[in-house]
Amino acid sequence: MSLFSGWRAAFRIARRDAVRAKGRSALVVAMIALPVLGVTAADLTYRSALPTVAEDLTADLGAADALFIDQGMGPVRLEQMPDGVMWGTPQDAPETLPEDERKPVDVPATFPKGSRYLTEQSLPASVTTRHGITDTQITELAVADPLLRGRVELTEGAYPKAKDEIAATEAFLKASGLSVGDRVTVRGPEQGYTLTGAVELPADLKSESLFAVPGAVIAPWQKAADGDKEILPPQAGDRKWLVQGPSGAGVTWSDVLAANEKGVVVRARQVVLDPPPDSEVPMAAQMGGWETNDAEMTAAALTVAAMAVLEIVLLAGPAFAVGARRSRRQLGLVGSCGGTRSQVRAVVLAGGAVLGGVGAVVGVGAGFGLTALFRPMIEDFTGRRFGELTVHPWEILAIAVLGLVTGVLAALAPAIVAGRQSVLESLTGRRGSRRSSRVLPVVGSLVLAGGVALAVYGGVSGNINLVAGGSVLAELGLLCCIPVIVGFLGRLGRRLPLTPRIALRDAARNRGRTAPAVAAVMAAVAGSVAIATYTSSNAAEQAYDHQPNLTAGTAAVMAFDTSQKADLPRARVAVEQNYPVNGGRADVGRVWAGSDCSVYYEEENDCGTIGLVKPTGEGHSCPLKGRGAKELALRISADEHKRLMNSPACVDERWTMVSLGNDDSKIVIGDAGLLTSYVKLDDPAAAKALAAGTPVLLNPAYAKNGEVTLKAVHTYSERDKENRALHPGKARTTTDRLKVYVAPDRYAATPGIRMILPQRTAKELGLHTEDHASIYTLSREPSDAERQAADAAIEQSGNRAYVMTANAQQEDEDAAVLLILALFAGVVTLGAAAITTGLSKADAEADLTTLSAVGAPPGVRRSLSGFQCLVVALTGVLLGTLAGIVPAAAVRLTDLRAALADMRADPMESAYTPIVMPWETIALLALVVPVLAGLLAAALTSSRQKLARRAG
Repeated sequence: MSLFSGWRAAFRIARRDAVRAKGRSALVVAMIALPVLGVTAADLTYRSALPTVAEDLTADLGAADALFIDQGMGPVRLEQMPDGVMWGTPQDAPETLPEDERKPVDVPATFPKGSRYLTEQSLPASVTTRHGITDTQITELAVADPLLRGRVELTEGAYPKAKDEIAATEAFLKASGLSVGDRVTVRGPEQGYTLTGAVELPADLKSESLFAVPGAVIAPWQKAADGDKEILPPQAGDRKWLVQGPSGAGVTWSDVLAANEKGVVVRARQVVLDPPPDSEVPMAAQMGGWETNDAEMTAAALTVAAMAVLEIVLLAGPAFAVGARRSRRQLGLVGSCGGTRSQVRAVVLAGGAVLGGVGAVVGVGAGFGLTALFRPMIEDFTGRRFGELTVHPWEILAIAVLGLVTGVLAALAPAIVAGRQSVLESLTGRRGSRRSSRVLPVVGSLVLAGGVALAVYGGVSGNINLVAGGSVLAELGLLCCIPVIVGFLGRLGRRLPLTPRIALRDAARNRGRTAPAVAAVMAAVAGSVAIATYTSSNAAEQAYDHQPNLTAGTAAVMAFDTSQKADLPRARVAVEQNYPVNGGRADVGRVWAGSDCSVYYEEENDCGTIGLVKPTGEGHSCPLKGRGAKELALRISADEHKRLMNSPACVDERWTMVSLGNDDSKIVIGDAGLLTSYVKLDDPAAAKALAAGTPVLLNPAYAKNGEVTLKAVHTYSERDKENRALHPGKARTTTDRLKVYVAPDRYAATPGIRMILPQRTAKELGLHTEDHASIYTLSREPSDAERQAADAAIEQSGNRAYVMTANAQQEDEDAAVLLILALFAGVVTLGAAAITTGLSKADAEADLTTLSAVGAPPGVRRSLSGFQCLVVALTGVLLGTLAGIVPAAAVRLTDLRAALADMRADPMESAYTPIVMPWETIALLALVVPVLAGLLAAALTSSRQKLARRAG
């Protein structure tokens, strides 16, 4: 028989066997198709969401040929790269003139003859909404012109064409609560417009902005400001020109160079798509080439692909093994008819190729279908429309081939085992016996220990390649140990009830089926735990470095116009009526010496200063700053550095958060309400001290023997007529020693406050005070509608105040990543456990029949399936958690090494690099998923015993 004929017969047998065992075949096809589906969908999404050069040009130019921009340098020669993004002045260019001496540029004169153009100019504005007012950007641009197609698209209504019409993006309409047909008023000039249409920017779906025709907003606003000094003039940006070149010619590189001579930079479509050679680009000589090193990304992609193949092989391999076992009589007949061992192996391998090919085709097709189905959702998530569904045929073909090869690899080990089996054993149905290898666990233990050591060494030395290599070795070593671990599980069931005992012993007896499934779960969970651990650790590091502007869960309404009396009572009412306020308010006052620096700031030394004098010595001076700091940094660990950085002496040496309208002194006027609502210091002694006129010091480093030194320079400006008359003569400096209540160390980091000074004490010291702000405790973060309503109410009260909320650390993305990882690992765990349970059920039908024969109740089948599923899932999750910690910890050690190097170069730099376990993710995987897998397996298993035909 020729080689071709032999393989043709093998494929025919494999195809018929696949059709005959539809359930097992569907299982294998699903296991191969699902990863292929995921990779196909990811490839299509990535390629489609990644904008091409042409799509980027459409986002900037629409259908125009070029964008001309006056860079404000005057009519001087410029140089630019063909992309129109990088530009500069020539090396031999004369010194640039001051801005007020530069001549204007006649930009339209630089356009090619016969061109048509549109102007574009944007400005920030405050506009009315259904809820109140909000800040946005208005662009004067004729969006109805065909030149804007592809950049601005109409989704509802009509484009604005008159000067009292305006269009809004869908994101703006959603946030403002407005709809097409409503009226919008631009605050300041009080210009009203009708919303005629909703538009979207395909390249920026999340943009909240408005569009009006040229001359509809800026010119009337400027005219109103010229006639009324109470109206601030518009702060319009630079004008741009969208140009359509002569028909058939467009805007060429020669046109770009001509515009550069006049001080204009051009982003031209045909130049970017077909750039000139470097010899024709004057700026090219100044630009050094750069190369992007994609080696790490390529290595990461190959690692992920290899792990995916390993995952499928581990899952599908037992299915092929059971299939080969159930077809052993058929394979024995092949041998008895003269078939060689290689031909027996070919039948099993052909089964892998058939199912792998079907899985690849199904996966690729489903990937295309799901990407097209969920395209709108993906576009909304990324904030950008796909220009088109971008397909790279060779990448799709490679993904399909990967699915086919995976099927063959999964069938490889069962094929080898089937080829070694004697014809007699195959025909009689005897399995034979084979002792487990004693060498494999020893080798696995050595590889595991060596991999862990290599990963840790790589982390300490900062070599990420060693970390990756060591992590892979550690996981492979653990894989080699899994058969022994599974065998050990059988001994744990001696004192357990019937069904868990049988489940554990069945898992130990059939290690060839159990171990790969446990390994597959371990591999999936290890990757998820590794990424989740690194993500959690990085999030903890970012949270530590985060500097809040206010105490979390609070809002502050503050006056910002000190030249005129702010109407704080009405602003407070606006916040109390519209924000989710929880509890009362705490008022905060400003304090200063001499003339107020927030008013008299134009000239140097024209106002007073106030501040606490920090003592020197241990507990007062920060050891990480000044002499000896670098020597100390070389000797301390990251934990010791963190302790010092959080000490009162160092807590505000790196930066100082000034957020309550005070200066760097961070001294405010307040009462006991400020202590409980904002500082969160609920101490009767502190409240009693304030009531008695004793200041409360939040940073103990400024106190010595229970006292602080307050230094004030009383400088009065000649323009401050009233106060200057009361305080003639030269500026005087006062130094007062004040008894203070010293708060515990943990309050030193309170945002915006270093010391709370009672009102009467400030007056006794000859200082000036002013009611400046109020603090509110919030029950939750205010919504867009609540913010807009409060802003509108404050606007009506005179617009002399504003509201600020705490800038809480953003954790939404990290939480989403952890959830996705947990779901991925959970799905793989459920799948692997279900596959193993199904194979166990199919492989142990005779054992189940024996149980029924000896009087076991029907529910035993259900509970046995549930415990078999639980054993695989729980074992794989626990081993995967241990395996995932190794790479995460090693990578964090690499980060720690880099952080320590930065800290020793600058001792005030943070070296905090924690390793934080994602306990929520681990708990979900270790407790919820295994129990869910067991319950599902028990629920989906029939308790009825099928009648079996007696052999012989």
